[in-house]
Amino acid sequence: MHASKNELRLLFWETTVGCNLKCVHCRASAQEGRAPDELTTEEALDFIEELAAFAQPILVLSGGEPLYRPDIFRVAEFATWRGLKVAMATNGTLVDAEVARRIKASGVRRVSISLDGADAETHDRFRGMPGAFDRALEGAGHLRREGVSLQFNTTVSQHNAEQLSRVMDLAERMGADALHLFLLVPVGCGLEIADEQQVPAEDYERILNWFYDQSRRTRMELKATCAPHYYRIIRQRAREEGRKVTPKTDGMAAMTKGCLAGTGVCFLSHRGEVFPCGYLPMRA
Repeated sequence: MHASKNELRLLFWETTVGCNLKCVHCRASAQEGRAPDELTTEEALDFIEELAAFAQPILVLSGGEPLYRPDIFRVAEFATWRGLKVAMATNGTLVDAEVARRIKASGVRRVSISLDGADAETHDRFRGMPGAFDRALEGAGHLRREGVSLQFNTTVSQHNAEQLSRVMDLAERMGADALHLFLLVPVGCGLEIADEQQVPAEDYERILNWFYDQSRRTRMELKATCAPHYYRIIRQRAREEGRKVTPKTDGMAAMTKGCLAGTGVCFLSHRGEVFPCGYLPMRA
């Protein structure tokens, strides 16, 4: 039997809105403490049971900051036991050697860490906490030593657009397996900074062409998210080079056509509400 082309492939779960940072672009409008209406441990395990009964997507444990949940390792371990591929999206600042060990032991296959600048001043200003940059890199180092696959996520905006080549170099030096660029989406806190921080269309075109060039030379997996025009750029450049775009030659980028919200991707809020995507606040 052939799987549907719209089969659920990725499910992003906002496990909590609690977070220790105050990022100016936060989709979740995260807060310092956990919300009282977040799914309980029992509800979380029930959700995983229901999910595993009908689909086998990659389950991304996100937030807020997922490490704010005391039961996050139990949740990850249970999801792994139920046959799901589990990933975690964190700011990295709470990952010490013991946390990295527990992440590995719980079955998490990949951890993505937000990296919004090539230096502490740029990253920390965007993340709202002095020391966030150094602690994120320390966390990344702990994860690499545990053998956990490492991904960096970078939100492209006016404040860091000229640092992307340095971000790329840093990700490679840290031994990352992947670097994903996210174009700034005006949702949550991002609404307040969109006018001053969104990059002009011509700069996005330049950045995505540069990103394509990097994809042809680096061993890292590169992906542009919330950037449907990257699909066009890949094919234009490949045509100029006289080659075809295939999953084998271009990886995930070859498969991503436009917005995936509600097709192969969906989002579960901390309350258990289902949305097509975390950047599309319309309940399913």
